[in-house]
Amino acid sequence: METLEITRLGHLGDGIADGPVYVPGALPGEEVAGDVDNGVMIAPRIVTPSVDRVRPPCRHARACGGCQLQHAADGFVAEWKVDVVRRALEGQGVRAEFRPSFTSKPQSRRRAAFSVRRTRNGALAGFHQKGSDVIIAVPDCLVVTQALAAALPMVEAIARAGASRKSELSVLVTESASGLDVFVSGGTVPGAQALAELARSHDMARIAWGDEMLTRRAPFQRFGDIDVVPPPGAFLQATRDGEAALRAGVAEALQGAGRIVDLFAGCGTFALPLARHAELHAVEGDRAMVQALDKGWRQAQGLRRVTHQARDLFRNPLLPDELARFEGVVIDPPRAGAEAQIAQIAQARIPRIAHVSCNPVSFARDTATLLRAGYRLDWVQVVDQFRWSTHVEQVAALRLEE
Repeated sequence: METLEITRLGHLGDGIADGPVYVPGALPGEEVAGDVDNGVMIAPRIVTPSVDRVRPPCRHARACGGCQLQHAADGFVAEWKVDVVRRALEGQGVRAEFRPSFTSKPQSRRRAAFSVRRTRNGALAGFHQKGSDVIIAVPDCLVVTQALAAALPMVEAIARAGASRKSELSVLVTESASGLDVFVSGGTVPGAQALAELARSHDMARIAWGDEMLTRRAPFQRFGDIDVVPPPGAFLQATRDGEAALRAGVAEALQGAGRIVDLFAGCGTFALPLARHAELHAVEGDRAMVQALDKGWRQAQGLRRVTHQARDLFRNPLLPDELARFEGVVIDPPRAGAEAQIAQIAQARIPRIAHVSCNPVSFARDTATLLRAGYRLDWVQVVDQFRWSTHVEQVAALRLEE
């Protein structure tokens, strides 16, 4: 048995001691004891706890793999997430002014991908156990909304209808303004009549499973005060309050811009609310999401003109001559970032940029490219929609130096 001192927290939420030795559930400054196997302390005992250690609020925290940081105080987690972004930027030679973080409330996650499989006596739905493919039930989950927590019996019914005992299904459940929007991956799709009965008995707004889709009520999402019906399984910000915080940051960063291009626009999370005060051109690789955005714009009242384009911005980024007419750009790429598109923005020299990212590493890389091209980083704000997890998101404002 070894006794070690934890010096820092890793990106996956493990404490790290010199070696390095990874210690699950440990916090910086703690003294821990246990056996080390291949660089990991499997069952650590906390000898000297950190002042930042708290009792996990959820009874599933010890086993469930959905959260990694429930044992840490909220203030510590917020500061750590800011530090993750700060260190990523400093690795690129960039210093930044950070605004106070925003953290979503407990029980505010409006979508979750539940794992489910059939069992001998029925079905089991929930999340994976830490470091395992074993599913554990989470009836009192403190992350998802009450409507999603109450949906577990529905998820189990889906497994009984179309899963085998050999493999699991993934059931993405999203809370919409008109009820639950369900997207099932895997298994055998039941017949149309069975699917309709499943949707009716569990009062789903919509269910999509394989090539089958049944809509009982259009599952609206509201971006500000604008209604949009996303296609099944489409990207959506995880919480309503987190989305609002990102949207406020984007609007501030682009204040005064009359013509804006929204890159990786999704279904219009930013583009449609921005169209209250500016003309927008929205570009997104998924054609179904572009169509949803366009329909939302056409049905809304009081918006300025919104044009759109379905285009793969990784393979075919907008070029400087296409970008030259815009006064502002909002860019919200996937985790890989947008290296090719950022290079074109840097050449186009658009005056204002709102940069949203879910990956501090690619965010730092792309931001450094813009700074080398003559932009100034005004501020960065961490927006934590994934409470108690190691996931980090941020929004930043950049403007071209005059």
